[in-house]
Amino acid sequence: MNTIHPTAIVSSKAKLGENNIVGPYTIIEDDVEIGNDCQIGPHVVIYDGARIANRVKINQGASIAHKPQDLKFGNEQTYFYIGDDTVIHEFVTLHRGTKETGFSRVGKNCLCMAYTHVAHDCVVGDNVIFANLVQIAGHVHIEDWVILAGASAVHQFCNVGRHSMVGANSLVVKDVPPFVLSGRFPIKFEGLNKVGLRRRGFSEEDIAIIKKTYYTIYNSGFNVSQAIAKVEAEFGTIAVAQEIINFVKASKRGIIGK
Repeated sequence: MNTIHPTAIVSSKAKLGENNIVGPYTIIEDDVEIGNDCQIGPHVVIYDGARIANRVKINQGASIAHKPQDLKFGNEQTYFYIGDDTVIHEFVTLHRGTKETGFSRVGKNCLCMAYTHVAHDCVVGDNVIFANLVQIAGHVHIEDWVILAGASAVHQFCNVGRHSMVGANSLVVKDVPPFVLSGRFPIKFEGLNKVGLRRRGFSEEDIAIIKKTYYTIYNSGFNVSQAIAKVEAEFGTIAVAQEIINFVKASKRGIIGK
């Protein structure tokens, strides 16, 4: 059974699972699907196209699956997906996709702190943390276990690799490769996210390989293509090195410098 405050406006066409709580003055439109055991606070608006999984918490004033701020948007049917156990804090804005991809997504067990914005056509992985005022532009890909500190912003079409951490007030205008710390203005490579990697069970051997890989990329005097060729020759059979190699090769905007 769902508990819906009498001042909330919930469309009869919306699909809600079981044991959900909907707070005062919240609006849920027609084409919305919500799983089980979700907690939706007061003054939340959940627009058509929202697909919300289980045990999601949405705090007051959040705006979920609103139309994208893309001038080319033509009211196509698009979606915003939120994974299990994710927490959406106050006044977060999450915009659904355009016809180019059809959706935006925030994965499982993520934390979006107050005033976070995720724009159209973004894909955010699992276990991601966005601190207050993080701003994500369109077509950004944030991989699993990323942390973006307060008031950092990511330029459209950028990628941020797994287990990386971006410092406060940073402006990301190039791709941030996996496993690293980055910050300052303009954003720079600052070393490895060793604390995060150890917390998540990476072995000391893997961390050593990651360190050697980034030493080659940033300190060897080679250009990026030469450095990647050297890393591939030396460590190409090792999974963590191969992940870095693949990320750098796939980068369209180039990776951050030092």
